[in-house]
Amino acid sequence: MADNSYNIAVLSGDGIGPEVIDSALKVLGAASEKHGINLLYQHYEAGAEYYEKNGESISMHTMESIGKAHAVLLGAMGLPHIRKSDGTEIAPQIDIREHYGLFASLRPVKLFEGVGAPLNSGKANMLVIRETTEGLFAGRHDKQEPSDETVSDRLTITRATSEKLFTLAFAQARARKKGGSEGRVTLFDKANVLRSNAFLRKIFYEVAEKNSDIEADHLYIDAAAMMMVQDPSRFDVIVTENVFGDIVSELGAGLVGGLGVAPSGDVSEEHGVFQPSHGTAPDIEGKNIANPVATVLSAAMMLDWLEMRNDDQKCKAAADEIRAVTEKLLAKGVKTADIGGNASSTDITQAYIQEIQSN
Repeated sequence: MADNSYNIAVLSGDGIGPEVIDSALKVLGAASEKHGINLLYQHYEAGAEYYEKNGESISMHTMESIGKAHAVLLGAMGLPHIRKSDGTEIAPQIDIREHYGLFASLRPVKLFEGVGAPLNSGKANMLVIRETTEGLFAGRHDKQEPSDETVSDRLTITRATSEKLFTLAFAQARARKKGGSEGRVTLFDKANVLRSNAFLRKIFYEVAEKNSDIEADHLYIDAAAMMMVQDPSRFDVIVTENVFGDIVSELGAGLVGGLGVAPSGDVSEEHGVFQPSHGTAPDIEGKNIANPVATVLSAAMMLDWLEMRNDDQKCKAAADEIRAVTEKLLAKGVKTADIGGNASSTDITQAYIQEIQSN
């Protein structure tokens, strides 16, 4: 494949997923054309509607095919009225995570000018890294005898996954430091109570010793949650166990205006899946009011991933421009209703394209 050419697997999904993906692909088109990047898209079906038609949420052909792409861009999947026989919702994104061992979820938390926030979080600019394959989710497939008296869940921490997680966290902090961030990784844990978390902290500081150019510290999760609210500027990179990360990443989104501006990426050492943090929102499907910003920013994260994997500065330049345009548009009040504006999805998309092409 020619330099600066990348195969991207696209899973639009359900609800507003296809709408926000359409916006993101148009913005990517403008940015990639400007910066000389050739993005080749392969579209695949998966999700709740696919499950209703085919009896499976994602085919094995699709599962294997997306693993051959340089990256995956995903919309949103699942619908509340379509469920499996056991009552659970359709979530092929979790199947993808487990199939490819995507052990870390990256959730940037940044307050943009022009986006109202409920608290004094004006200097919030952090990255939450959540472990996603073990922790308290490790036993979710464990079989248990039914009981009305006692139910337990397994919390598992392994050295192999933890070392990969922390190595990634320090690498992310190092990359952010080049952009002006403090260069610090903070572990959120409950090591004073849970033996598993004491083990996690031990591994954290072992990895920290090998990354002495980056500051390392820790906080108990309860105190950390309070501090995120009181002084979000205190944090650069946060790394934590699966359930703790699930909670504090949502807290982070709340600090900066909600899930409509919250991108994410699930990654391993070899694979990356990028998607907005929000759900399928079927109540606004087809109304042209879905906020595409989280998906556009997820696409920028995908470009960052391609840059890191391929040392491709054109991808980095395109990602930086998408983020800069995002800041400019939001500051000007070009935003959808969920964050206090009156622009349509189409308005937002066209504004991105015009800004990118005019600069």
